[in-house]
Amino acid sequence: MNKKEIKLFLDEKVELYNRPDFIVDDPILIPHKFSRKEDIEIAGFLASTIAWGQRKTILANATRMLEFMEWQPYLFLKENEHNDFFYDGFVHRTFNSTDFEFFLRALKDLYANHGGLENAFSMGKNNFERIANFQQLFFNLDRVSVPDKSRKHVSNPNKNSACKRLNMYLRWMVRDDKKGVDFGIWKNIPMADLMLPLDVHTGNTSRKLGILKRKQNDWKTVEEITSQLRKFDVVDPCKYDFALFGLGVAEKF
Repeated sequence: MNKKEIKLFLDEKVELYNRPDFIVDDPILIPHKFSRKEDIEIAGFLASTIAWGQRKTILANATRMLEFMEWQPYLFLKENEHNDFFYDGFVHRTFNSTDFEFFLRALKDLYANHGGLENAFSMGKNNFERIANFQQLFFNLDRVSVPDKSRKHVSNPNKNSACKRLNMYLRWMVRDDKKGVDFGIWKNIPMADLMLPLDVHTGNTSRKLGILKRKQNDWKTVEEITSQLRKFDVVDPCKYDFALFGLGVAEKF
């Protein structure tokens, strides 16, 4: 296929997979349980943080986190003190109770002193800078000590990480296409700035289609594939995440 044919092919797959019918086991179901902006973004951040491994396990453990927060994440952070965040026994792969407790303390401080998650992710002229600045802020908050092991759970593009889960989270919060999947509740970041949440599936599908050359899944590869996707849709390049992921997972492309 030539580039025009690839675009038409992917546009058809976006229409097929960018629908609520196809997210029945996706981590984005967790923030969809809420209507308040702050609850959506907090639940989404926690769910995206642990979004690796089996989807069934991701959903179960994200549910456990929200149950601990009494299904009112923003009020829970606002009304409780740091020493109320102890949750012994939580484990999702390498993310455990120590990490969860730190994340709750950091999120509480973000909302109390830094304008919340949207503001914390809005510092920079592109998403490389926004993610890097968020990572720097998240681990340098006042009154919040950081366990060394927790640092690996917020990726840093300055270390050439693909930042898959953070790019996915930003897609959830920023994309506004009224399709009932992504939320579009953050207005400070243009959809055009979003970067592809690159993983094994989207990377391999892109390579098979001939729109990605780099073999590594790192930030340079994210830049390469997103640059190509912007040629297909300069306003909303990350809509193709649905097509590439669906082709890889549902169709074994």
